[in-house]
Amino acid sequence: MSERIQAVRGMNDILPDQAHWWERFEDTVRDWLHAYGYRNIRMPVLERTDLFVRSIGEVTDIVEKEMYTFVDQMNGESLTLRPEGTASCVRAA
Repeated sequence: MSERIQAVRGMNDILPDQAHWWERFEDTVRDWLHAYGYRNIRMPVLERTDLFVRSIGEVTDIVEKEMYTFVDQMNGESLTLRPEGTASCVRAA
């Protein structure tokens, strides 16, 4: 019999019996942030690679080792799975 595929280390599934607790927590945090004037921003998971190269440099450990980058076969554009949200927030502003 084949081995059961596990979630990636550090990535946990939130199943229905736990989801309600997370929803409650998220609602509480959202209400608290709203009360203090914070507003929501949602950035795309993919960004053009140039955004990260320009902001952190082309020859850094982050660019070379910690980013997943690929070329979009439809248009040849270099895209990166964003490693964190700072550059995306700055771009959106």
